[in-house]
Amino acid sequence: MLAVPATASAAPFPNRDRIEAVRQYLKQRVGVVGVGVIDSQGGVRGVHDTRRFRTASVIKAMLLVRYLRKVAREDRALTSDERSHLEPMIRVSSNDAATWVYSQLGDRALRRLARRASMDQFTICCGSWGYARFSARDQAKFFWQLERLTPARFRDYATKLLGSIVSSQSWGIPRVGRARGFSVFFKGGWGTTALGALVHQASFVRYRGTGFSLAVLTDGGPSMSYGIDTIEGVARRVLRRKRLDG
Repeated sequence: MLAVPATASAAPFPNRDRIEAVRQYLKQRVGVVGVGVIDSQGGVRGVHDTRRFRTASVIKAMLLVRYLRKVAREDRALTSDERSHLEPMIRVSSNDAATWVYSQLGDRALRRLARRASMDQFTICCGSWGYARFSARDQAKFFWQLERLTPARFRDYATKLLGSIVSSQSWGIPRVGRARGFSVFFKGGWGTTALGALVHQASFVRYRGTGFSLAVLTDGGPSMSYGIDTIEGVARRVLRRKRLDG
């Protein structure tokens, strides 16, 4: 299960100093970057966090949750066929599996989910999940509320998938966070646009009783590895345990 937010008496994490460190770091990076955070008290923080990007495979977390809501509404268990699509869609980021899931849902269902998560920059059209757009703030909001948005009977299933993505795709936030003792549930995405390399990650992160969300969206970098380095640089500045350890 995802962590509950920190208690009301605790200071919010990450704080403004961490976000300011991210802002200064991004001044050294090439391309366009949006960073969204919902801190442990539910406060919205970020850097260019309402800038809209193509979603790439990050939208597959939304496809997962929306499909699980559909099955719960039908009051039944997942079939083996459904699992054979949902699991590779998340764990290895299968596009074919995502297209199958999307074909069962359509644009309207995803728009309704985005409204439930208060995703103000989300758009989708043209009969393809690949045409969707959202912001880092949108994805921070979505991952912050992922437990609430997922039907109770499927929460363990969803978080298990988002916490067990194959190691070759567990760069960025999970690479930095897990090495520092954080638990990370996430989805990444990558591709190429007219600007250059597009590399994204959105996540829910927890440490002991503290939970918060972090999304980093990048476009226009010279390579995928450059985008990964940018995401990891943001994560190193955000995921510092000193305040959490007392």
